Amino acid sequence: MGRDVRVAGGPREDHDDHRDKVRRGLAALRVMLADGAFAPSAPTVGVELEFSLVDADHQPAMRNRAVLDRVDDPAFTTELGQHNLELNTAPRPLTDDGLRALEDDMRGALDRAAVAARAEGATPVLIGSLPTLRAEHFDTRWLSANPRYRRLNDRIVAARGERVRLALDGAPLPGGAAAERLRSLHDSILAESACTSTQLHLRVAPADFAAHWNAAQCLAGVQVAIGANSPFLLRTALWHETRIPLFLQSTDTRPDELKNQGVRPRVWFGERWISSVTELFEENARYFPGLLPEVDDEDPIEALAAGAVPRLAELRLHNGTIWRWNRPVYDVTADGAHLRVENRVLPSGPTTTDVLANAAFFYGAQRALATTTDPLWARLSFQAAEENLHAAARHGFGAHLYWPGAGWTDPATLVLDHLLPLADAGLAELGVGAATRDQHLSVVEARCRTRRSGSAWQRDTVADLEQRGLDRDKALAAMLGRYAELSATGAPVHTWPVEG
Repeated sequence: MGRDVRVAGGPREDHDDHRDKVRRGLAALRVMLADGAFAPSAPTVGVELEFSLVDADHQPAMRNRAVLDRVDDPAFTTELGQHNLELNTAPRPLTDDGLRALEDDMRGALDRAAVAARAEGATPVLIGSLPTLRAEHFDTRWLSANPRYRRLNDRIVAARGERVRLALDGAPLPGGAAAERLRSLHDSILAESACTSTQLHLRVAPADFAAHWNAAQCLAGVQVAIGANSPFLLRTALWHETRIPLFLQSTDTRPDELKNQGVRPRVWFGERWISSVTELFEENARYFPGLLPEVDDEDPIEALAAGAVPRLAELRLHNGTIWRWNRPVYDVTADGAHLRVENRVLPSGPTTTDVLANAAFFYGAQRALATTTDPLWARLSFQAAEENLHAAARHGFGAHLYWPGAGWTDPATLVLDHLLPLADAGLAELGVGAATRDQHLSVVEARCRTRRSGSAWQRDTVADLEQRGLDRDKALAAMLGRYAELSATGAPVHTWPVEG
């Protein structure tokens, strides 16, 4: 969220001017697409990896500023809550060497962060939702010190006009326990700080964008089912990937009356397959008012006429306050303007090994689906793709997903029988060698054969500890302590023992 709300330009705010500038940015984008004004390049990838800081008792450590100052590396930035940090890897080509460099970058940076955190009495943890957070941690005093976070919080709460309400019914823990439910009210959006994500970026040519976005939408449910790592929130066992409904509810600008009218949420899957990236930016302008209506000095049409590459500051900032699960990104770098698909469905962790395996699986399967002559989305309804995401988030490996050619199936069978071969073929097409493909995809295969995701491990471990007599608070803290130890080894989660 920190990167989402930053943009170059002055602080002046004006809703009418902002709306007009977003529309002018759209017009400039259409001209650029028609004129081929984007920098040519081979596919490149990058990862944003969010994580939490915990203290010696495995409670949230509100020390992100001190850790950030100590690590002194521009690859790291703050996130919404003071216990959150984010790593942004450098773009790498989607090749064998590029994936190996991405792995080296990630492991090296996280090692440096761990050293800096230890000096501040904290430990970084790659986990989708921090299970030891309590309601008092959602007080606005725990917002990170960037003024944008306060403004974003105030705008969302004001737009909603009432307190943030969390309402979730969980999936029962192993051992025959009854399903748990959460009902809570909060005065800020800081419940969103419980969500830490892995965001996978892919730079693509404009002509290829729609196919890659559609492919990412098809894969979202499968990704979540096999990568779930967020089963607990506020001491409650909820969905296998609680981040999905939590992100929606914690940042929702709609009171019930607007929901009843069909007003779209800002955390959004979308509503149809696309044929051009402009359709997504047009939907943004049509459906969503500006939360941070900052107006930049640049006129994008005039910049184009002068031969410059427009920043499209308003369009980009507006896009950054609409949290699609697969988001379009327009960016400008030294070699010119480019487009990226930002895949946002995955949680953080459990280990760098799992993160890299998830990334390789996604990029390979996305490539295979995007380049086929028989597009999957011609045979899969958009509604079915969205329903797959929510079923996967709720039930993990126990979900029933619909997939053309396979019918209704479970995620592990779908991956093992259909998608792993696709991912392998897609990576091979990109020039990723057999050894690198096997290194990453074998982790996904083993996870599917064992049905052991981060969420499954957390739920099994807490159930085991509670059966031994620990109460929920002690069981969560003990589980998190063991989780942090195992995560630090880098051993993928499917190899972790459950016994506490």
